[in-house]
This record gives sequence, structure tokens and C-alpha cells, in this order.
Amino acid sequence: MQTTLSEAARQLPRAEEAESILRTCVHCGFCNATCPTYQLLGDELDGPRGRIYLIKQVLEGNPVTAKTQQHLDRCLSCRNCETTCPSGVDYHNLLDIGRAVVDSAVARPLGQRLLREGLRTVVPNPGVFKGLVGGGRVFRPWLPDTLRAKVPRHVPAAKPRPVSRHARQVLMLEGCVQPSLSPNTNAAAARVLDRLGISVTAVGEAGCCGAVDYHLDAQAAGLDRARRNIDAWWPSIENGAEAIVQTASGCGAFIKDYGHLLGHDPVYAEKAKAVSALAKDLVEVLREEPLQTLRVHSDQRLAFHCPCTLQHAQKLGGAVEAVLTKLGFELTEVPDSHLCCGSAGTYSITQPELARQLRDNRLNALESGRPDVIVTANIGCQSHLDGAGRTPVRHWIEWVEAALP
Repeated sequence: MQTTLSEAARQLPRAEEAESILRTCVHCGFCNATCPTYQLLGDELDGPRGRIYLIKQVLEGNPVTAKTQQHLDRCLSCRNCETTCPSGVDYHNLLDIGRAVVDSAVARPLGQRLLREGLRTVVPNPGVFKGLVGGGRVFRPWLPDTLRAKVPRHVPAAKPRPVSRHARQVLMLEGCVQPSLSPNTNAAAARVLDRLGISVTAVGEAGCCGAVDYHLDAQAAGLDRARRNIDAWWPSIENGAEAIVQTASGCGAFIKDYGHLLGHDPVYAEKAKAVSALAKDLVEVLREEPLQTLRVHSDQRLAFHCPCTLQHAQKLGGAVEAVLTKLGFELTEVPDSHLCCGSAGTYSITQPELARQLRDNRLNALESGRPDVIVTANIGCQSHLDGAGRTPVRHWIEWVEAALP
């Protein structure tokens, strides 16, 4: 795609990157065929090709409007288009660049600003979030439907974690919302890894991965969180930790991007690159281990929902299904397994109507094989899908741990 950046755009820190990405796009439109919002709305500007054109216009100096912002806001950042694109367009980085320019030029309405600032205050703060979830569970029967769907129906207690006793050590990101919404997930992961001869260390100083801030108009704050995490993990990395494990694929996708996002930081560039190389989704660790030693047994039928951050961002589509099958679980067929459930970080809160439609469509596909339970690999997808009050949704590692002898 031919493009000529304006003088103002050429001063942006990522101007060269944006121009390179724009020139990669051949405007073929294959991306629209797999874009969830284009499928729902049928509007060219609510598909990747249209959004790329909007960003091109902005970077060439054309007026920026609230309408431009709305079309970019409606993007799920699911990266399905990147999987589909025959030209390898790095869409999500272009979107981040475009959103930053648009958000600096267009003031959001007060309600939107308060919502986004509220999410940035609450979600990355586990203590505050836990208090809100606890209060929500008490008053759940009296909450409006939209809020009731965000409060978990059932929160299994976390099982005890094994003590650190193996030579092999990995770090684990605890996460922001997962300790409150699904506290047994990381405990189950630690127990399964312990059976395989791997001990887990949780570094308390490591907090939110930074994705929430980064995708809610506060990219600098998101990168500051990334730097703090790098500092928190670095002593353990120097002491030989072999991986930084995430049980939430959304966090994993962002941590794997630290090296790129901090690539021009003179202090953190090399450390960020090392951290990204060590970041592994839980399935990447398990699939390399002798799983037969776990002697798992279960008669239940599972439907696996593969999060976008696992299959499109981390390119691990099919990995969890392969591990579950190898362990002996019966998996149902899931039509259109490439599509997004509508969670997409905070998208289900900022774009509730679109998110609800996507959720219901995904549940219809997941339930078509009549599973006993739906399992997934990301807390956002898990809570969003389970909020419909239909088939129970859990993290897949909890089902593996529950089936251990």
C-alpha cells in the first residue's frame, strides 16, 4: 500500500514501523473473512482492511474524528486477521500506533474516560479487585444482569501448593484478576508441574503484565509495568529460572511482546528481549514433559475454547488440545474454533453489546458437541463465557489436576 506520512507523523517514535506495516498491506481483504466484528456489523470500517485505511489517513495528516476512534475501539485485537493475512501484515502493532495517535487527538466523552480510568485503577490491583468481587458475590442476586454476568457463579478454593523441592525451577506470573476469579488455577498448575519434577516460584513483586493499561489509552503506564516486572524477575533469571510461566494466555501474549515494545529502551531492551524469550504459556512447558507419568484418568467430555491470545498471538492453536488428547481426555468438535468469544481483555465491558453477541455465538458452537464442561486457557475468556450461566467453564489445567490419581 502506497503511503506518505505527514511531517507530524514522521516525528512519532514508531513512525518508521508504522510506514513499513502499511506498505506490507496489499488491501486484498482476506482479513475481513475472519474478522469477528466485520462478520457481525458488515461495515468495511469495522474490519481490518478498513481500519488499516483509517490509520493510514490519520498518519497522512487527515482529520481525526470520533468516528475514527469508534471504529478502532470496536476492534477486539484478536489478531485473527494476522493468521489469515497472506502478506504478514503486523496489524496489532499498527493498531496500537494508530490508537495512540487518535486518542491523543480526540477527547473521549466523560463517561468513557471514567470507565477506562476506573478499569485501569481496579483491574491491575488484586487487592481492590478481590474486594469488589467479594462484594459482588454477596449482592449478586440483586445486581443488574450486565453486572451479575461479571460476578463468578462459583469460585473453587485453591488447593495447597507444593513446597519448592526440585532442581528445575520456573517462575509464575500470578496475574491480576485470576487470583480472585479462579484462585485454584495457578495452584493446580503448580501441583501438576511438581508431579513432573518442576518447582514453581511466584515472585510477589511482579504485578500486572501491563496489558490493561497499554490497551486503555495508557501505553506509557503499561510499559512502566513491564519494566517493573522485568526488575522483579531478573534476580531469579540470573539464578537459573528456566521459564516464566503464564496460565493466562492474554498475559503471556503481552509478555512475549516486551522485547519488541521495549526494543528502543537503552536500559531495558536486552533484558526485555531475554524475558520475552523465557515467557512460556503453561502448555509449552507441559507438552515437552513425559505426560504418561501423570496417569490421568477422566470420563468427562470436554470442549476446548482456544483463546485468541493463544492461537493467533502466540501461534499455539491446537497445542492444548494435543496435550489433553494425549492425557486421555475426550474432546468434542468445535465449529469455527478460530473465532473470538468477545472477552478481549476489557472489551466485554467497553463494548458490551458486541461482546455479548460474540459470546453467545461462541457458546452455541462450544455446546454443539454436548460437552460436560468447557475448558479454556485464559481467565478473561473463562469468566466471560461462564457469565452466561450455561455450561460451566474452567481452566484446562484444573481439569488435569483433578484427574490425577
